[in-house]
Amino acid sequence: MQFRLDKAAETFRAEVQDFLRREWDGTPGQGSGPASIAFQKILAQQGWLTLAWPKEYGGAGAGHLEQLIYNEEMAYADAPSHNHGVQWVGPTLMLLGTDEQKERYLPPIASAEEHWCTLYSEPEAGSDLASLRTRAIPDGDDFIINGQKIWNGRAHMADFGWLAARTDPTAPKHRGITLFMVDMKAPGVSVRPLIDMAGRHHFNEVFFEDVRVPRANVVGELNRGWYHIAVALDFERSGIQNYAGGRRVVEQLVEIVRTQRGPVAQRRRHRHEIADRAIEVAVGTNLAYRVALLQAEGKVPNQEASASRVFGTELIQRIYRTAYSVLGMEGQLQDESVRGKPDFATPYLVSLSETIAGGTSEIQRLIISTRGLGLPRA
Repeated sequence: MQFRLDKAAETFRAEVQDFLRREWDGTPGQGSGPASIAFQKILAQQGWLTLAWPKEYGGAGAGHLEQLIYNEEMAYADAPSHNHGVQWVGPTLMLLGTDEQKERYLPPIASAEEHWCTLYSEPEAGSDLASLRTRAIPDGDDFIINGQKIWNGRAHMADFGWLAARTDPTAPKHRGITLFMVDMKAPGVSVRPLIDMAGRHHFNEVFFEDVRVPRANVVGELNRGWYHIAVALDFERSGIQNYAGGRRVVEQLVEIVRTQRGPVAQRRRHRHEIADRAIEVAVGTNLAYRVALLQAEGKVPNQEASASRVFGTELIQRIYRTAYSVLGMEGQLQDESVRGKPDFATPYLVSLSETIAGGTSEIQRLIISTRGLGLPRA
């Protein structure tokens, strides 16, 4: 199957590329912190931060293919466009929020004035999220929250948290969970950094000690949070980011190998290995485009999205291992100013968590086997 985009789609791609050349310098390491927030405010002014949101809520009402192109170009440029408020909070509030919640929270998300973190995973509830233990106990007009969350991206920068907590401990584990909006500056909320292998402070663990959350901050129905978590999945989830970023790295490796010195057999092996990665990037890009096209047709690509995700997250690790093979010991240097070549060590270390976060490779394969191949659960 060959995918072709129409003229309007390619025109939009060119517009995004031109915008990135003007507004994003592509400096490694600038994809987090103040630089990320500043860039997202520029995206908001451009009308692209909420590209997929309906126009009635200040978005552009973009379709899945436009989202795909946007995400692809952002990832290729290594520009920070990931935003929990835009991707999860806003879409869920549009469907389940009260008028007061929409009026209060949607505009500052769309303008990048307020930022959110996701408070789902716990030390004993990762892939099996329904096993979460954080409790929310009703007390008058409030709920009192106690518990711990972990692997919370940018929680130290967030104004609000999107929290899943157990409100009925007697119910089956997939029931009795409720969604809350939590002020991250509320008394009793503690955010502690988790420094990853690359030396970055991106993740955190968050503790709740008798934190009071107003009942007005409950999202949707009480005890139906597990089902509400899935409502934002209609937005583009092709996994194109891994393939666009992988394509950038492969192109960098091609330029390095062109000027490489050393034994002929070694250079030939490196070129063959890079060719394998380039082919895999092309295959994965088609997987991602298929997901977006199915969504554009109104279909729900469960197993297709899982196939794209598991292939993409594992491929990006293979790409960086190829970079190590090409550069040898030099590839372990994280400061590119030392040698004038890209830093492959830092993103490789970061990529190791990609096959765990957001649903492990094992969970993705389970979805493929049960929903795609119709196999029974083990």
